[in-house]
Amino acid sequence: MKPDNKLVVVYETQGMIRAEIIKAKLESAGIPALLKYESLGPVLAVTVDGLGRVQVLVPQEREQEAHELISESK
Repeated sequence: MKPDNKLVVVYETQGMIRAEIIKAKLESAGIPALLKYESLGPVLAVTVDGLGRVQVLVPQEREQEAHELISESK
């Protein structure tokens, strides 16, 4: 991803597994994706009070495409 790209959240979940699946699906379609999460959540496997929350981010110009791919997997 270019450093000047604005990133937007396209998916949010509790725990890493679902977020990793969504990220892999986006990347396989050529959409760069990053995961944003609290570092303590995965270490302690905690999923309460926001500690296990994981956000999937993509460049803003790919947001619509990402939403379409994510909706196909539901």
